[in-house]
Amino acid sequence: MRRRAQPPPSPLPQRAGIDPVRLRLPPDSDGTWPDLGDYLAARYAGTRGADSVARLLAAGRVVGAGGRVLRAQDPYEPGAYLWFHRDMEPEPRVPFPISVVHRDAHLLVVDKPHFLATTPRGSHITETALARLREELDLPGLSPAHRLDRLTAGLVMFSVRPEDRGAYQLLFQRREVHKEYEALAPHDPELARTLPRTVRSRIEKARGVIAAVEVPGGEPNAESLVECVEARDGLGRYRLTPRTGRTHQLRVHMNSLGLPILGDPVYPQVTDPAPDDYRRPLQLLARVLAFTDPVTARAHRFESGRTLQAWDDRAGWEAGSGG
Repeated sequence: MRRRAQPPPSPLPQRAGIDPVRLRLPPDSDGTWPDLGDYLAARYAGTRGADSVARLLAAGRVVGAGGRVLRAQDPYEPGAYLWFHRDMEPEPRVPFPISVVHRDAHLLVVDKPHFLATTPRGSHITETALARLREELDLPGLSPAHRLDRLTAGLVMFSVRPEDRGAYQLLFQRREVHKEYEALAPHDPELARTLPRTVRSRIEKARGVIAAVEVPGGEPNAESLVECVEARDGLGRYRLTPRTGRTHQLRVHMNSLGLPILGDPVYPQVTDPAPDDYRRPLQLLARVLAFTDPVTARAHRFESGRTLQAWDDRAGWEAGSGG
């Protein structure tokens, strides 16, 4: 079986920890596009990127292999690669630091704060853990082994070298990483008697819709163990052990039990707080990651050093500054 040819290296460096866009021109054009400008106009027609790409071409900010500046009138080259950096809108700084828990030649484990996305997506590009860590630690090859929701704090793993990325991602795909979360939610004495409980359901999330939903009667694709560790003053501290990794799985399962996690802006009701409102962080923490390193064969167990503010100071959490 013939191996697919690797694309040439990017002639553009990262900018603010973000890779340039890489685009390959279709190899079979049949003369459809007489020049590069026509192709890019057709590709981005009807999108917000159409005007932006035209401006980049005019400004000489689209390059080919070796860094050659490309212009709209350049002939279409079937199969050629080109690169450019998108214009990025300014993003509000998430005012909380990332703590490094472990770093070696292959693996980086960090303790992510609430409100910081793991990877670039949507309106969160430079204000992400990946972009920040690439810049702050001078690790341009850094890539995530998995993702943690923007609103969830706690442990996140990254591969330091691109050649190790697949091995670490495979750990999560094969469910060979033991994960424990901590959550704060209402305490119901009657319900507490039924815990620990394994919750199984089918969770689906439509693209562009903020909330995931449980589909009654569907084949289960999500499983979580829910345990109540401690309770006081109507508040419970729960240990959550996901055995699958569906989007918003723990938040959906806790809500389905009648125990919505404190500070959740989606479950049971979408409240849509302002992006820079850090007063009520979601009281969910990725507490533990344990696994055998597929590269070094070392057994690892990492634990977050963060705490969920509402447990010791609920009033302060209500009016606090998050993180």
